[in-house]
Order: sequence, then structure tokens, then C-alpha cells
Amino acid sequence: MSHRIVFQPAGKQGEAPDGMSVLDAARALGIGIENICGGRQTCAKCKVRPIAGEFAKYAITSDPVHLTAPDAQEAAYRAAGMLAADERLACSAHIHGDVVVSIPPEAQAQKQVIEKAARERVIDIDPAVRQVYVEVAQVADRQGDWERLQAALTEQWGFGVLALDTKLIPVLGTLLRAENWKVTVAVWQEREVIRVRPGYAEGTVGLAVDLGTTTLVAHLCDLRTGATLATATAMNPQIAYGEDLMSRVSYGMVNANGADTLHRAVIKALNSLASDAAKAAGLRADDILEMVVVGNTIMHHLFLGIDPVELGGAPFALTIRESLDLKARDLGLRLHPGAYVHTLPCLAGHVGADCMAVALAEAPHRADTLMVIVDIGTNAEILYGDKRAVLAASSPTGPAFEGAQISSGQRAAPGAIERVRIDPATLEPRFKVIGRAAWSDEDGAEPLQATGICGSGIIEVVGEMLRAGIISRDGRFVEREHPRIAFDGKRGAYMLATAEQSATGKPITVTQDDVRAIQLAKAALYAGIALLRRHHGGEAPVRVLLAGGFGNVIDPQYVMLLGLIPDCDPANVIAVGNAAGDGARIALLNCEARLEADRIMRAITYIETATDPDFQEEFVNALAIPHAVDSFPHLAHLLPIDQTGPTAPRPRRHA
Repeated sequence: MSHRIVFQPAGKQGEAPDGMSVLDAARALGIGIENICGGRQTCAKCKVRPIAGEFAKYAITSDPVHLTAPDAQEAAYRAAGMLAADERLACSAHIHGDVVVSIPPEAQAQKQVIEKAARERVIDIDPAVRQVYVEVAQVADRQGDWERLQAALTEQWGFGVLALDTKLIPVLGTLLRAENWKVTVAVWQEREVIRVRPGYAEGTVGLAVDLGTTTLVAHLCDLRTGATLATATAMNPQIAYGEDLMSRVSYGMVNANGADTLHRAVIKALNSLASDAAKAAGLRADDILEMVVVGNTIMHHLFLGIDPVELGGAPFALTIRESLDLKARDLGLRLHPGAYVHTLPCLAGHVGADCMAVALAEAPHRADTLMVIVDIGTNAEILYGDKRAVLAASSPTGPAFEGAQISSGQRAAPGAIERVRIDPATLEPRFKVIGRAAWSDEDGAEPLQATGICGSGIIEVVGEMLRAGIISRDGRFVEREHPRIAFDGKRGAYMLATAEQSATGKPITVTQDDVRAIQLAKAALYAGIALLRRHHGGEAPVRVLLAGGFGNVIDPQYVMLLGLIPDCDPANVIAVGNAAGDGARIALLNCEARLEADRIMRAITYIETATDPDFQEEFVNALAIPHAVDSFPHLAHLLPIDQTGPTAPRPRRHA
């Protein structure tokens, strides 16, 4: 008798015999969980969180009771505060039913590498929060303390009629008298006093947050100088309920209070992120006076506590499209009591505030040359255009580019294969793993110990397999005799790393199913770009901008070789990093930019790929590597000449 077990955030799943420990099940699937003591229950490092609910994607119902009850040792750790109420030790929890378990970041043996640092940008500093010092007149009249403060703000700084945050009403008198009626006041949007501090004080900070499907990134900024004081990152805890967006929508639909569970998970994570960022800058979370949040539409809705069920199917209706200003405390965020949260607008059902942030940062609406901007994630968002017109679409690429749905796939972490080269003559590979400077065929001080393949490695190995003739342009393995190639019927597999090179003692392979998963993901992305090109008049883009953490680490020529993007000069394929986070910073530091984001949203034309009659044709053509119809002359140096052109003489319609 066996049971299905799913490990998040890796997204790996498998069968475990009844009675097997969670730790042993993880080992069997090649998933690393911290266990210094080797599973003897003496270190309390192998923490996991069993998740309750129905998971339609895996066709299972998970319940914490499908694990054995905590024993006395676990109870002792919990009583000592070393285990949270919802945590178990993987070494002592044994499986007696289907279960989904989440491995918290501190218990992951391979910590994910999240590279989303703030880029240097020229930003005109004009934040929503303005801080001023005033000396309030002490006159013997009938005015109240608030009226006197308002009069001082008008006389000394020219403010109009202001409101007072309700949290300040009980303490205002005390604050005014603490330093003889001399105070430093923070005013939000020239409309509301949100903080009063006795005497002269300096320092106003805000937080710009990119609420990603996989990762959360927060930039703590000085609102006076614009300087980024600290950056904090974390995995999105909602991954425990589904690594892709539709899985989370499904979880909310089939589980009572599912959407609320997802909302509370992300709010808790953001509170931790705010605290971490503030601590890194020598501050506290309650020093943060404003937060700007961007994210895709589903993340946006879950952050606001909105059930995104309507986004799970046509017509993909948004509950709120416009930008919002809300009190942080009303969302459960533990910032300054008077702090506000601003959310950028969403464009359509699957093009959210993160895409508007990218548009704000990269300004395609002002470009003289035609460009395409792609934010590659579990749901790719695409902007296509120039100053004449900008179009937008989304494509359901899924999590394959992040290592999910790949047999040896994993997220970017030490030990993950990130670079691959295959000798076309011998078919022998060489590769690099994260955390090791030397290639696999070079001597290095660090042990090789490959743990799996991350997104950039997946793209490169499929591209190299095509170059070496291991697979054909339709993605099928070419039947040939070689020690590294094995066939199960017609289904091939290529051994990238030997058992000796692997941390698990098992070979790391790339299978036919892996290649197919990448084909489906890249075809969805390319088809979305092709549709926008059709609707824009058929003109090819001159520049391609790759946004997001994934776009920052992949080699542009392999992106083109695989057929994720159209052919163009590789010098014009540019990684722009976390453009959504940059757009959030711009909106945090400049009020006019928020209004510009609203204008951009109204000016962009949205193309719904899911219902476009030409999408299927574009998708099928894009399944070939790099493409069945479009030529790629810039790849001539990478592929034999007969592989750079179309596979069939079918003309493409662009208009």
C-alpha cells in the first residue's frame, strides 16, 4: 500500500509506502531537508508543514492526520518553542495517507537563490509622504489642539484642509506638549496627517513590494533621498497550496475559506519581510509610512482579500481594476499605524499591476523603436509596441521554466545545474552548478554534488541537445546508440550528470517528457508575442527586454535558440532585472508616476490570448524548436544552416 506525497515549494511528488517517514520519502525523491542528526530526532531541523485541503491538480485530499501523531519528543520540542503548532519533524512523521507538505525556508537543504536587487535608476523624488517641522502657537483661545496644529501647518507650510488619522486623536495632545508644542509631522498626499513626533526628527521610509507568484521582494527606501536602504526577499508561502496560479484559484474554490487562507499566508509573509527589511536598515517595521504593492491579478486579489475565483475562467473578470489607496492596518499589515498601501492598477484578467509596474519602469509608450518586453514567470506577461501604440497579453507558460514539472528540475539553489554545453561530436556534456566556480570537467575546490537542473539549465540543455542532434526540431529524441542516451520504446532520455556527479547518487537525466514540458511553455510564450505582432501590424521588434529574476540569469542566445522570443540581433536582447520591483519603487518615490501608471493602463490595448482565434495556429507553429515557420538567421552560428529556417513552407499571416 502506498500514498501520494507532494513536497512544496519544489512541486515534486511521488508514491511513498505506508509507514515511511516524510524524511525518507523526501530522500527518495531527491529533496533535501535539513537533518544534522541524520533523522535521530536530536536536532529538530527537519521541519515540515502538512497542508490540509483538496488539491485538484494532484487529485488528492491532503490532511495532517494522514501523518502519524506527534510523539513525546516532538511534543517536547513544541513545548520548548522549537516547533510551531503547525510544524512536524520529517524524521518522526510517518505517512498513512495522501499528503502535501511544505518545507519552510530554514529547513530547506538547498536554499533558493533569489537575485532581485534594486537597479540604479534616475527617479524624480516626489513621494506621497511629506515630513515637516512646525512650531505650534500657544494662545489663550478656544481652539482645540488639532485646530492649532492645522493652523500652524497652513501658515508655515501652505497646507490646505487636512484630515487627522483616527489613531492620532487620543494621543495628539500628549505629543504636542512633549516638546513644548514643537513637532515633526508626516502628511500623506497633502490630505492627511498620519504621524506626529515630538520635537525635530528626521527619517521617512517606505516599502516597494513585488508580490510574485514564486518570490516576494521588498525594497525599503528613504522617501527623502530615494536611496534603497535594504532589500528583503522570501519565497511566497502560497506555493504550499499550488506552485502555479490556477492551482491556487482551485484551492480557494474547493476548500472552505481557501481564499482567506491564501490571503492570510501572504499578509503574514509581508509582515515578516517588512520587519526583516527594516531591521537590516536599523529601523522597525512601524517606521514604514507607506507601501506600494504590485503583482499579477491573482496575487493582487489575494493580497486584498478578494476571492479570485472569477479569474479562473472566461471572461476572467477582475473585481477591482483601478489603483487603490488603503490603510495598511485594514489589511493586517503591521507597519506604522497610520501607514497607507498603494496598489498600481491592473490592465485585464491576466495582466496585472506587476505588468503596469514594468511599463512604468521601461516606458515602451515612449520608445522610438519597436520593442517587446517579456516578464517570464509561471504566467508570462508581454508588452509589445512603441510610442505609436502598446499592446499587452499574457501567456500561461506554467512553472516549467522554474524547474517544476521537470523530472530533475528544481528552483535555483546551490547545487542546481545552471549552465550546460554538449560536445556535438562526442555528445559528452559539461556543466556548471550554482555555488561552484569551476565547470564539471575542471578541477574545483568545491565538490560537484549536482542536485538537479534549474530554469536556466533546462533552457540551455534543451538548446544544446538540439545543436548536438540528440533531439530533432520537433522535440523528439533521435534514435542513436550512445552510453548517455537510453530509450523506453520511442521515448528517449539523456543522462546529463552521472550518479557520481550527483548529490543523490542517482543520474540526472533529461527525458522526453521534460523536453515536451519546455516546448509547451515556450510555445505559449512565443504564441503570445506572435499574436501581439499580428495585431500591431506585423512589424518585427527591434529590441527584446527580458524582465524578472529568470530573465536576469538566462543567456539571451539560448532564449532565442529555444524559440521563446523572435529572431533579432542578440545585442538587442537585454535583461532588465526585476523591472516590476523597479516600477514599484518609482511609484513609491514619485506621486506623478502613479498617475502615469493609470494613464498607461487606459492607453494599452489588451489582447486576450485564450479567446483569440489565431492563438492555436501560433501555438502549434511555436512547438518546433526554434519555430516551424519563422526563420532565425541570427542563429546561424549556433545551428547547421538547414536548421535556421522554417520546417515547412507555410506563410505566416501577420495582419
